[in-house]
Amino acid sequence: MISNDFLERIFRKQILALSAYSVADAKDLIKLDAMENPYHWPDTLIDEWLEYIRGAELNRYPDPNASKLVETLRAVNKIPQHAAVLLGNGSDEIIQLLLMALPVGSSVLTPEPGFVMYKQISVSLALNFQSVPLLPDSFELDLPAMLDAITQHQPALIFLAYPHNPTANLFDLQAIEAIIQAAPGLVIMDEAYAPFAEASFMDKLPDMPHLLVMRTVSKLGLAGLRLGFIAGDPAIIEQLNKIRLPYNINILTQMSADFALSNNHVFEAQTAQICTERSKVLEQINQLEGFIAYPSAANFILLRTPTGIADAIFNALKQQGVLIKNLAPNKGLLTDCLRVTIGTPEENIFFIKALKIALNTCKSTPL
Repeated sequence: MISNDFLERIFRKQILALSAYSVADAKDLIKLDAMENPYHWPDTLIDEWLEYIRGAELNRYPDPNASKLVETLRAVNKIPQHAAVLLGNGSDEIIQLLLMALPVGSSVLTPEPGFVMYKQISVSLALNFQSVPLLPDSFELDLPAMLDAITQHQPALIFLAYPHNPTANLFDLQAIEAIIQAAPGLVIMDEAYAPFAEASFMDKLPDMPHLLVMRTVSKLGLAGLRLGFIAGDPAIIEQLNKIRLPYNINILTQMSADFALSNNHVFEAQTAQICTERSKVLEQINQLEGFIAYPSAANFILLRTPTGIADAIFNALKQQGVLIKNLAPNKGLLTDCLRVTIGTPEENIFFIKALKIALNTCKSTPL
């Protein structure tokens, strides 16, 4: 049995203090917790895909630069021609590469609450992670506080999610531009939910050399492929490429993503359906007594329950077979908050019915 003394001698204290990223077991549940596209591919498209990957040379290493896939990503995402592109095994790997490349002890800045991996990886690399709370209720950037933090910490890198996770809103454009202008280092626009937002900083890359735009195909409907990319100035991407592991994008991911994005009309139709359903679910939640569903530009909705019953609502939903994300334990701005992914029309109807039952159960049961 390994002793704690041994672990403390071998591992950095930052690693020992961390908790592993956990994923809830969704077996036999309606899965509305992970911001996935709920729709399957049409059968005809699956048949074409299987025929397409029949030619995959699994005995050979994949194209280290994924050249064909990069060109498809450029076209679909309207990446400026001057910008270089780097692919990662999901956005997580790209976040890790960005942070690994920073000098020891560098500061990293982001709004709070935010995507957990910004902090998780920063802390694991012994970087100086700093966060600035969003404004209560509106979840907007606290621009004066962000600018003060930039002046004080001189961050080598700033993460801004657009739309934001877990609040699903688009930050004020003027506030973002002020932060980019004030930043002494890199600014990463994490546009994981861009397909649902009709808003992007991609076209601003030519005018802002220290800005990079990061995206993923996960929310679009290809979460199982684990593919993300970042676009920006070639000199910056060149440095990141030095620490990218060779062959990090396997041949099946390269071929499958290229095939899928070449049939992007399928995913555009699914995205439109998700946005339509988002409006319906938002309206229905806001009709429930004591609930607030916040405006969303993503494929999920942040909602606030009546005071003190978020845990009970979450558990009551799970007992009815619906898994969403309980954010209430994070406290702070997320006190009493839950997050639900937009599912199929049938899943959304079931969720709303289950939510009403959960609310009535909580109202009739003393806390």
